[in-house]
Order: sequence, then C-alpha cells, then structure tokens
Amino acid sequence: MSFTVKDIILPLGAELLGNHNINVISNISIDSRSFQNNEETLFFCLIGPNNNGHDYISELITKGVRNFVVSQEQSFSENINYLKVENTLEALQKFASFYRKKFEFPIIGITGSNGKTIVKEWLNFLLSPDYNIIRSPKSYNSQVGVPLSVLGINQQHNLGIFEAGISTVNEMQNLESIIQPTIGILTNIGSAHDEGFENLGQKIKEKLKLFPHVEVLIYNKNKSIDAFLNPNIKTFSWSSSDKSADVLVHHKTYSNKTSLNVTYKKTCFKINIPFSDEASIENVIQCMMILFYFQYDLDTIQKRLALLYPIEMRLKVKKGINNTTLIDDSYSSDFQSLKIALDFLENQKQHTKKTLILSDIFQSGLENDELYSRVSQMIISNKITRVIGIGEVISNYKNKFLNGITFQSQADFLTHFDQLNFENETILIKGARSFHFEEIVSLLEEKTHETVLEINLNALSHNLNFYKAKLNPHTQMMVMVKAFSYGNGGLEIAKLLEYHKVDYLGVAFADEGIALKSNGITLPIMVLNPETTSFEALIQHQLEPEIYSIKGLNAFLKIAKQKQLKQFPIHLKIDTGMHRLGFDEAHLPELIAILKNSKLVQVKSILSHMATSDDIAHRDFALEQIEKFNRISAFICEQLEIQPIKHILNTSGISNYPQAQFDMVRLGIGLYGISNDPNEQKMLENVGTLKSVISQIRTIQAGESVGYGRRFRAEKETRIATIPIGYADGIRRSWGNGLGFVLINNQKATIVGSICMDMLMVDVTTIACTEGNEVIVLGESPSVVLMAAELQTIPYEILTGISQRVKRIFYRE
Repeated sequence: MSFTVKDIILPLGAELLGNHNINVISNISIDSRSFQNNEETLFFCLIGPNNNGHDYISELITKGVRNFVVSQEQSFSENINYLKVENTLEALQKFASFYRKKFEFPIIGITGSNGKTIVKEWLNFLLSPDYNIIRSPKSYNSQVGVPLSVLGINQQHNLGIFEAGISTVNEMQNLESIIQPTIGILTNIGSAHDEGFENLGQKIKEKLKLFPHVEVLIYNKNKSIDAFLNPNIKTFSWSSSDKSADVLVHHKTYSNKTSLNVTYKKTCFKINIPFSDEASIENVIQCMMILFYFQYDLDTIQKRLALLYPIEMRLKVKKGINNTTLIDDSYSSDFQSLKIALDFLENQKQHTKKTLILSDIFQSGLENDELYSRVSQMIISNKITRVIGIGEVISNYKNKFLNGITFQSQADFLTHFDQLNFENETILIKGARSFHFEEIVSLLEEKTHETVLEINLNALSHNLNFYKAKLNPHTQMMVMVKAFSYGNGGLEIAKLLEYHKVDYLGVAFADEGIALKSNGITLPIMVLNPETTSFEALIQHQLEPEIYSIKGLNAFLKIAKQKQLKQFPIHLKIDTGMHRLGFDEAHLPELIAILKNSKLVQVKSILSHMATSDDIAHRDFALEQIEKFNRISAFICEQLEIQPIKHILNTSGISNYPQAQFDMVRLGIGLYGISNDPNEQKMLENVGTLKSVISQIRTIQAGESVGYGRRFRAEKETRIATIPIGYADGIRRSWGNGLGFVLINNQKATIVGSICMDMLMVDVTTIACTEGNEVIVLGESPSVVLMAAELQTIPYEILTGISQRVKRIFYRE
C-alpha cells in the first residue's frame, strides 16, 4: 500500500485540515499501542463504547504519526494532517472499499452462523500450495475487522478469503461493498445472534446480502435458504438428502474418522477425512465444494482433505484436577452450540462419568419452557451423569434435570465448590461470556509449567518456499526433522512438510523415524545414523538407512537376507573430507563388489556432507569436496550401472554453491529461520518464540543480592521479576549475570544473578509490568542468532537445547 494524503481525501469524503497533502501513507492503524505506528501511518480515530481514538492523538504524535482521520474538532498543529469526516468507522469502510477495487483476483466471501473461521482457515491450508492467499486474520469478520483484513491485500496476492459476520439487520451491505466477493460460501445457519433478527427468515435474507454479485454461491441446499435466494445467482449446492443438489454427500463415521460417499457429475467416490463430529464434517464438505469448483483432480482433493487438522477455536480440551478432563467452551451458551459441545464431549470423553456445567442459555429463539425441555432431552440423550446449572433462569428449571443442582450465580457456585467433589470425570464447561466461566475453568484446571514454545507454521512455510525458490526446476528436496525438528517438534512439522510435498525427510536415529511413521507420515524417511541394533525395526517401519561402512552394509544385508527382502532402499554415504562417517575411496572396490552381487538392496541415493559450506574462507576446500563427490559418485554409478539420487548440499550449501545441487538438497536449520549469511537472515522469518510469565515481582534495596552465590548485588533500589524458566528448560547458565535479557512489554529486562535450574531473575526497575505479564525469552528478540553469538556457540545448540518439558504450541496466523 502506498498513497499520498491527496490520493485519499476524495475516497474518504474528508476535509483536509493541514498543509502536507503529499505525505505518504503506507500503513493503516486503529490501535495506538501498535509498534507499527510511524510517520507513514494513517490513524483512524474510532469511537467505541469504551475507548475514543481521539484521546490518543497526542501520544501518537510523539511516536511519529502525522496523519489522522478524525470526526471531532482538533486544534491546528504544524506538520500534522487531520482528515475530518462525519464518522471515522464509515470512513475506514469507504477507504477499504476504494482499496479493494484496485484488485481483480478471485475473492471468496464466507458468512453463516457457525464455521466461518474454520472454513476460511481450512481453505487457506488447502489452496495455499497453489495460490498466494490474503485472508481475514483470526476472526476479523466485523464492521471493523473486515476493512482491516481487506486493507492487507497487496500486489502479490492472487486469491482472497474473507469472512463476514453480522449481529443484526443492515450490516451486511457494508461488508459486501468492502469484500466484493466473486465466490460465496454460506455456512451453517444456527441460533447465534438470534436476538438481532425477527426470525430465521430475516437472518437468512441478511446473510445472503453478501452475495448479490458473486459468480457462484456454494451452500448446503435446503428449502429455508432456497426460499430467499435470488434466482439470478448461480449456485453450486450440496446435500445429504435433496437429490436436486449438484453434489450428494453421505457419510459414515468410525473411530475418529469419517468416510464421505460423494456423487458428483454422475460419478461416485469416497473421501476420508480425519474428523467425526457433525460440525467438522459440514465444514470439510464446504471446503470440498470449493476444490470441485476450482477443478482440482480427485486425487489431490482426497490427499489434501485427509491432511486437515483441528483449528483451535473456543472449545479446548485441558487436563483438570483430580484426574478430570475439562472441555472448555466457556465463552458461548446457545442451543445450537450446546448440541455441538455435547457431541464433542461424547467424542472426547476419557471417563465414564460426565458432568455438564451450564449457564443460562441465550439467543435460542425459544420460550424458556420449550428451550429447557429440549435441553433436558439432549442431556438425557447424551447420558450426562450430572448437571450443574448456574444462573437465575436455569435455576427455575432444576427439576427438568436428573441429578441436577443449580446455583443462582457464579459466586454462589464458587462458595460451594469444595462440596461438589470433582474427580475421575469429564467436565464440559459451557457458559455465556457474561458468566465469566473462565474463572471456573481456572479453578478446575491442573496447574502446569507456564513456559511454552510457540511454533509459527506460516513462518516455516515461508522459509521452505524461500529455499525452494533457489532450486533448479527438477532438484528434489529433503528436509531434516532430526533432533525433534531442531527442538521445534517433529510430528507437527513433518505433517506440514508432507503437505508441502517435499521429497524426503531426514532423521538421525531410527526411533525418530518410527515415531513419524507410527503417526501416519507417508513420506520416505532416511535415517542418517542407524545403529545395527535398529535395523530390524527400521525395516519393519519402511525407513531407509544411510549406510556408511562395510561393516554396516554387511550387517544390514544379513538381516535383509533373513527377511527375504528385494531391492530395499539404502543410501550410501561418501566421506569427501568431513571425516566423520562415510566410505573412503579405498573402500570402493569392496563396496562395489558386494553390491554387484546382491539384489537385496537398491542404492536409492549417494550422498556426502560438506564441512565448510557456511564459511566462504574455506571455499577452495568446499569445491574440492564437491569435485571429489562428483567423481566418486559417478564411478559408483558407472560400476553398478545405476542412476540414484545424488546430494551433498545442506542449508548454507544451497545458497553458497548452487552449481552443486545435483539431484537433491538437504534443508536443515534454514527451515527454522536461521542462516549464517546476515543478508539471507533478513529474508527468513522467525519460527519459534519461547514464552513464559512473571511469577513474582519484589523490590530489593541497595546492597541486597539476588540468586545463588550473590552474583548480583543491587547498587540502588531495584525491582526484580522472577520468571519460571531455567537451565533445565534449555537456557544456558552463562546467559545470566548481566549478559542476557528477556523482553517484557517490548522492553529489555536484563537477567541478573545466576540462572537457576527452573527460574531466572530480571531487572524490571524501569519497566511497567505486573505479575502474570508475558515474557519473551527467545524469538525475534532476543534471537537465537544473537544468543548463540553472545554465548560463543552455534544456533543449532540453542534450538536443540530447549527441553521437551517445554510445551510446544503450533499455530498458523
């Protein structure tokens, strides 16, 4: 985005109060706290129920912001532009609509009562290998969220996916003019926000206002929707019962999976998906319809849908106290979502005993008598052992619940908490936001380590594509996921790599590969350092060993003969100068003689390992290795009359020796956002962020000390924050004593004293913070590269040193 103030006056319908109409605008903001606010920011002073953006103008000016969209009078200020409008929210929407018109690629618009965000995120996952997608972040589907989403479009995008949510009439027209969808998806219509509409029909009519200009509307065909459809809109419908739909879908659920029986264009076929609940099944079908419409082949559709994974929404499963399992749905309470939550409870239960904690139910569209009668029947059908109702309304219907107990308020419940004896049961906590059931969840939740490593899967994808772009069209890629994917988490990353169609995975030891294969990874996996004792397990799980010695080869052939194997894939490691593992030239005659006389194995690849690919000072040595590898591998191929894959380059080799790509390269630490080249480092995205919280803050006086050995002594009154992470979590002791720092509220807090096994202490004297505040231990800053440099080690050691007791959380932005 790049405009001058002069360019946007007319689209905003604004009056310029200022003398700098050539100021450049490259960023839109509504949040005064954003660190992206700068001199090229256009700040919209929105007025909400709790905040008025105009109140932050002075603060923003000190941060360099020079351009504001305002609706309230402002005093003239030199170097400041005020664009005066009647309504700043409407101005934001007008600007987004103006901006959207500058792009002509397909836009998918999604609305409905349930499933918008899931469908959007799944479509992004399914289509991202083929499109550069702009989509709504998180659940940005409101009157403010939609324009902010659309303003994220840039020239690189060629597909948009935006969701639109409304809570009453006369809202959707605004969102339609901003999104301007070319393809529409109408998801499930439920009871959410029923209070904003007179009836179901009015709600459907308002939702459909997103689609007057689409080229096609995808929806679950039913009479209620058909009654309000514009006959001029082309539809592409699906159904499980209406044979007039374009696609018929029936499903059969078993275990935690579902088989979809699909009839499309007079052809019947099956698609297996990794979900069993009705909501997910319906959302998957909506995604499937888009793939049909985009004319994907059946094989691609089947493979991609099988890789879908749950998107974290409001419903979360947590470990509870006294051997309980919690299902946290503590932010909504309507009839439709209760049905979904109870279904989820049935699928996730780990105990025979099932308890439901339920607040008053809102937005049902039913009279209370009928509503709670239906709820009672649902609870009976789901065989709920105990019902705990909280609220004045539900308390009036206590007699409808078998084994039911009610409380007038959450405070009343908390008073009696100890008498309720929660143990050995699954507990569904289902409550409207106004009841603050998160406090109940907190009380029931088992307290665990508050330190987590967040893994950004978007950044992983970006880094993968960065290195892919360096390869010749036919060069294959192996990605190393050894050492728990360099400390980031093996299985989840392997799934992403499989989705991105890399050619091979590499692990160090057989047990790493077995764990991946046992969890459904189908990519070929090479084991770099197989021990002879692991050969049988390796064969059983179809793992491919790297063979680097005559002894190892003979040991493997012996087992292969016992198992009557034929052409089992192996990989030959050649030592070209690393002098760690591999066949020397002197071993070649014996190696070739053995392989010539055996049909038990097939040489799948020949590889070597560069010792100095990251150090240009040793370029001559690296070139000698490449030449030696080329010569020896060619000799082996000639003698054995084979054409295996050849590979020698690692991450830094990909960048520094592109002429030596051979048939495949091995991407390692670069995937995780680390490069030895400072310029290349700028092009990579940070993948892992190690986070914790402040456990306690105390003030010490001059002369007092902190930690073991009294290695820090305060020279003045000092505020000290204790963070629950230490060297047992992977933070080196040498990072303490004033060398290292953490980030609290985007400010550096120096580590003082010695780092302990489970804790470290920082100086927060000049930082406004409280106990419970988030702490960034490692991420964008301080970075892995910085920490490694300060500790005189390498980033590999920092990453792989993060303990597995630190919980990994994977997310996509």
